[in-house]
Amino acid sequence: MNDISLDALPVPGTATAAAALDVATAPLSPALLNHSLRAYSWAAARGTADGVPFDPELLYVAALFHDIGLVPVFDSHTVAFEEAGGHVARVFAAGAGWPAERRARLSDVIVRHMWPRVDVATDPEGHLLARATATEIVGTEADAYPPSFRDEVLHRWPRLDLTASFLACFQDQAKRKPDSLAAGAVRSGLADRIRRPESSEDPSPGE
Repeated sequence: MNDISLDALPVPGTATAAAALDVATAPLSPALLNHSLRAYSWAAARGTADGVPFDPELLYVAALFHDIGLVPVFDSHTVAFEEAGGHVARVFAAGAGWPAERRARLSDVIVRHMWPRVDVATDPEGHLLARATATEIVGTEADAYPPSFRDEVLHRWPRLDLTASFLACFQDQAKRKPDSLAAGAVRSGLADRIRRPESSEDPSPGE
């Protein structure tokens, strides 16, 4: 992964990808939007370096919508935030003209990003997004990315107040949905594991 660069990543230039960014930008806070874009970058870099064949458009749209169930306008009092996000993404994809099977795949990728492990052979995009979000939130595998690449990603999309705002979202989910995976993460010590310190000038996801 030593020679990887942000501009060399396979970012889809499709109308659907552009629309996904436009739609996600409105409800997501700047910190969550940057988090989503960084998640795609870590995931695409990991897939490229490891030789994992993945669908860039599917992964990109999933990354943009994976936390949309955390924002009030799309939050659900009945299902976990990742399931709610999967439903929102499925509706978006239907409007974009994706066939039913591809819409279902998008929802699966979003739901599975909360799983502790996703089989790369069964769901390469879910596997990559799950690993990327673990890098983002608790610094898992952060050292596998070259410092120059980490600098580049965090310079383009700073973390802002992600640590505080993300933890608050998960704690809120835990109170209202005690059986959710978010609640399990809070009970297992997310507050102690989450990335610190918070600074747009701190280039290391794992420190």
